Amino acid sequence: MRLNHVLVVSVLLCAAGLSLFLYKALVLQVPLQSGQAIEAWTVEMRTSFRAQSGKPVKLELALPAAPEGFSLVDETFVAGGYSIKVEPRDGNRVSTWAVRRASGEQMLYYQAVVTPREVDLPEDGDKPPFPRPPELGDPLDGVVESLVRSVREHSADIATFASETISQLNSSERGSGVGLLLGGEPTPERVAEGAVVVLAGARIPARVVYGLQLGERNSDAPLQPLLEVHDGSRWLLFDPTTAARGRPDRFLIWSHGSKPLVDASGVRGLSTRFAFSESLQSALELAQQRAEVQGSRALKFSLLGLPVQLQNLYRVLLLVPIGALVIVLLRTLVGLKTFGTFAPVLMALAFRETQLLNGILLFSVIVLLGLGARFYLERLQLLSVPRLAAVLTMVVLMLAVISVIAYQLELTVGLSVALFPVVILAMTIERMSVVWEESGPGEASQQALGSLFGASLGYLAMSRTAVEHLVFVFPELLLVLLALMLLLGRYTGYRLTELTRFRALAR
Repeated sequence: MRLNHVLVVSVLLCAAGLSLFLYKALVLQVPLQSGQAIEAWTVEMRTSFRAQSGKPVKLELALPAAPEGFSLVDETFVAGGYSIKVEPRDGNRVSTWAVRRASGEQMLYYQAVVTPREVDLPEDGDKPPFPRPPELGDPLDGVVESLVRSVREHSADIATFASETISQLNSSERGSGVGLLLGGEPTPERVAEGAVVVLAGARIPARVVYGLQLGERNSDAPLQPLLEVHDGSRWLLFDPTTAARGRPDRFLIWSHGSKPLVDASGVRGLSTRFAFSESLQSALELAQQRAEVQGSRALKFSLLGLPVQLQNLYRVLLLVPIGALVIVLLRTLVGLKTFGTFAPVLMALAFRETQLLNGILLFSVIVLLGLGARFYLERLQLLSVPRLAAVLTMVVLMLAVISVIAYQLELTVGLSVALFPVVILAMTIERMSVVWEESGPGEASQQALGSLFGASLGYLAMSRTAVEHLVFVFPELLLVLLALMLLLGRYTGYRLTELTRFRALAR
């Protein structure tokens, strides 16, 4: 019954830890490596106009909504005195800017930070209705019918139908009928809008998509149209100039079906301009901004929200369970003998400052000197508490002497000796002397060497930058370590050292 209870608790701990870890890594895109930087674009939309005196001002501007191939990690609205409301509408996000009274020149700013995201084109769950055949009147209805018949003869499915439509609208051989439908020369925007009309004549849902072709920097970027056609299961993108299928690389879709300016009232001389600039930003900071945009509190209530001083403290404290797990594995599965569990872990933490070989050397010197002082105090027949306090005092004095000598000899290694846990050194000396008296020097040396070996392995695990980053940014992974420790606590099998010890009996 108890074993089943431990298994249930372990499974729940693993599920909770891994669920939160996967949510932060996959949804919020928290980086798994420290210092990771990714390219990001800051895109700005500037809307300028002159307000009509005495009239309310209201503008509806489309904003990017989960654009394909990009993640929206941050956005900023700048409009003094205007109320701003954002709501979804027809596949877009529409922002409404309103003010009761305004006069003179006005300027509204919207700024977004986007990062590339490699994803496949998602399936559209809501299939759009079939459009009604266009009623343009003579002679445009005849032009549309003629184009539909011609395109149908040279196509096999919806994708090829859309591609052939664009090709024929761009062709100069179609005569004045196409020019009449487009209203002039075949510009990309006219071709895309004309293709929507022709596809509607074939009862195929289509719409114009407007976006920005991102690059390094552009202070006056033009909006570029694409044709989006629904093939019955998903939306397909086509270039209205070349009829090429697919979204161009680094093309940020801004709005579907209409230009970013949806509607405006109470204004004159309206102008909307776009600009963007590319930069490298910290992946962790972008993940925090992305969490704020999505309304997630997973990173707000995390160690990342603490002051920097406390963050540095927890970067070290969260490594202690890693070292403890190493000691548990060594003692439970291998059968390694050490001076307790926490002494090797704290020794491993000290090795992170002194480096491994220097730390082993300094630890050995201090323990040997302290062990000699401890044997001398034993001859004085002191009580245990005063004796331990005397050992502690001697350890502090030895640390001070070694630091002074190292400084005079210009050895920076000796200066790190003060980072060793003084109490742990004193307790290790006391524990080693007791074992020496009770079990002999062999057992004492074996436990001392085991402590050094466990501390060395703990140092190798705790000194990895990747490990420090994971346990600090994803502290929920410690729940998985806790579950593993609980399972190891129920282990009753042989240890590796016992297999060697009882090898003769096994024969």
